[in-house]
Amino acid sequence: MNLPYIDSHIHFWDPDRLRYDWLAGLPRINKLFLPADLEQQAGDLRLEGIVFVQADCIAEQGLREAEWVSELAQDEPRIQGIVAFASLEKGAAASKDWLRSLAKLPLVKGVRRLIQSEGPGFALQPDFVAAVQTLPEFGFSFDICIKHYQLGDALALVEQCPNVSFVLDHLGKPNAKEHVLDPWREQITALAAFPNVSCKLSGLVTEADHQHWTREGIRPYIDHIVNAFGPDRIMYGGDWPVSLLATTYRNWIETLVWATAGLSDAEQHKLFYQNAQDFYRLERG
Repeated sequence: MNLPYIDSHIHFWDPDRLRYDWLAGLPRINKLFLPADLEQQAGDLRLEGIVFVQADCIAEQGLREAEWVSELAQDEPRIQGIVAFASLEKGAAASKDWLRSLAKLPLVKGVRRLIQSEGPGFALQPDFVAAVQTLPEFGFSFDICIKHYQLGDALALVEQCPNVSFVLDHLGKPNAKEHVLDPWREQITALAAFPNVSCKLSGLVTEADHQHWTREGIRPYIDHIVNAFGPDRIMYGGDWPVSLLATTYRNWIETLVWATAGLSDAEQHKLFYQNAQDFYRLERG
């Protein structure tokens, strides 16, 4: 791939610095991952910008994580944006001090509170919705990270937050392992009808069979996202190093280039570069 690109979904972590309980059962990736490791993975790919997305350290360390990545960015200028953790379920008033602290870090462009591991209705709690509604005050977007069966809650959340810029991580984590398309397909179409929602083409292969997925097997999910959101509201994400559970860094981006070969050069530039730059308001580089 010769296109310059921005990776809208990258994680770094240091288990000796911060605590990541979820890594305990994943020995393959339960180790240090830093920008130098990503550089080695990317090789001669033209990676020109990185958006770091919070890596689910324990909640009380979320601010420290954003500060640590801000420090990493001093030596790695391609880190142009941070999506930081925020305990939004505590409500608007309780969240404001945390959000103010994040706003002091120039690279923080958005926040994420993982929904994927929570029960039904978590994202629809009045306190959670109220806190999400305050994000534009701080200039923050919200990354929606859910599993496919939570799309109904995501739709109801977005409907209550018309002034918030949302991006759906990992295509909404469809059941690609069993090649199930519906009702994911219909709910994605409904979500894409909201003009303030974009979608990351990321994290798909880890929802498929890690050992036996094929390009052809996952292409229907990619095609539907591209058709539903259009070329102006999709962005590439590597989801590295989580993606290493199912593929290499290079193989995922080459798979996405293959799957979107029908786009024009201008549309591919939007997917792999411009849309991430615009959505996250990236200014460095």
